[in-house]
Amino acid sequence: MPFLSRLRSWAHESPAAPAVRVGRESLSWEELLRDAATLLDGVPDGGYSVIQEQNTLGFILRWVAGVSGTRRCVVLDAGLPDDVADGIRAEVAAHWGAPHALAPRAGRSRAVVPGAPSRETVVVHHEAMRSGELVDGPADSPFLLALTSGTATLPKGTVRTRGSWEASFASSTEFFGLTRDEVTLAPGPMSSGLGLYALSECLYAGAEFRTLASFDVDAVHDAVEHDGVTRLVLVPSMLRVLAERGILAGADASSLRSIVVAGAKLDPRTLEAARRWAPAARIQEYYGAQELSFVSGSWLSPQDPLTDHLLASTSVGRPFPGVEVAILDADGVPVPDGHTGSIAVRSAMVSEGYLWGTDEQGLTRFGEWSTVHDQGFLREGILHFLGRASDMIESGGLVIHPQEIERAVGALPGVEFALVTGVDDPLRGERLVAAVRTGHRGLGEGQLRIGLADLVDPRMLPEAFHELREIPLTSRGKVSRAMLSEWILNGDPRVPRLPA
Repeated sequence: MPFLSRLRSWAHESPAAPAVRVGRESLSWEELLRDAATLLDGVPDGGYSVIQEQNTLGFILRWVAGVSGTRRCVVLDAGLPDDVADGIRAEVAAHWGAPHALAPRAGRSRAVVPGAPSRETVVVHHEAMRSGELVDGPADSPFLLALTSGTATLPKGTVRTRGSWEASFASSTEFFGLTRDEVTLAPGPMSSGLGLYALSECLYAGAEFRTLASFDVDAVHDAVEHDGVTRLVLVPSMLRVLAERGILAGADASSLRSIVVAGAKLDPRTLEAARRWAPAARIQEYYGAQELSFVSGSWLSPQDPLTDHLLASTSVGRPFPGVEVAILDADGVPVPDGHTGSIAVRSAMVSEGYLWGTDEQGLTRFGEWSTVHDQGFLREGILHFLGRASDMIESGGLVIHPQEIERAVGALPGVEFALVTGVDDPLRGERLVAAVRTGHRGLGEGQLRIGLADLVDPRMLPEAFHELREIPLTSRGKVSRAMLSEWILNGDPRVPRLPA
């Protein structure tokens, strides 16, 4: 793993300096290096471990040890349903070998891992090679099986090489300006792609990394206000609740220099709240995919105004350092500037592909270009993201990207959240409808139409607007447009029609 040689350097240069912290428990650089090395007997070179637990120091130690040499890790969400977790373990075993728990080396005691769960990490043995030192393996060797976040029962397993993350570290530390004096707090689960990368990126850069046992608004506010946190890494939904409650509670966020957001595009209300709560922080947003790594990113400095155009824009910034971006048609041919197609990248950060599972909307390669069929367009070097191809709505011969309409509706005064979907229509295929959560009762359909007049092509205006009294979520907590369509078709009281 490309951060292990650097971890040894940080332990030599600043042995007693804090390296990682979970809640109130912490490890210095020297302790992190020492305690992780004692776990190497548990996973031999060529083997892999499956880590499935909440945020603990033990998680961090097993991750560091589990990627040394040619070892590999599978990191699963602690809250994953048992049937899904069992299915993933079975697929991994079918491709990488049957699990086998190994005993510690004779005569060497196993470290007591802080926060260790009662169950053992699953270990698979391929070779008898063992090493007592944390070392970086070959760049072309796989080290991580990342799970996609699709809606399928069994997510696809994406294989990552050490070289792909080494390229990602070089790119992201340059883009984010991450230095050793930053103190990063990533309050979400380390089992997520965002959290795991933030941890590893900090180990690479020699910057202190912090997280919490579980997400807690008051604990984040306290850490920002009193514990020297300078950088937040989180998803938009977490940022919104932190910013809105922080404003109400008077929680001081003036020490924040940087807020890094990924996982979904920032909506206008969250962006405005974040600017008010942390006025001195630059807001750095990036767009990417599990299979592609970083694609593009944008900066919003404290001095940059929040214009209506910016709030309604579908822009996700310029290509990341080391990344080339193109828009391709269905045959893999680049389309002209301003035309919509599949977002494709050419970079050293792209994954090796799937260990199992694929579909027509999965990772596809056209020569040196790779795409997961997210839809967008380039205009004067700026990438605009419109959504997944599977989300497109066809209405009366028009192809409509709901995220584009949602962004515009969400920028209107009084709208706190917007969701757009298609409802079956015998003549047009689908008719476009929108559902909004409003900040006051007086907002009606007519006002929304007037507000959208200068933001949306008139042909793409929703035919009807509904009040969103409850956000439709799947069992995995994802917003569901399909569920919204069913509610509207069935006249569900959770989505009444807004007055004209």
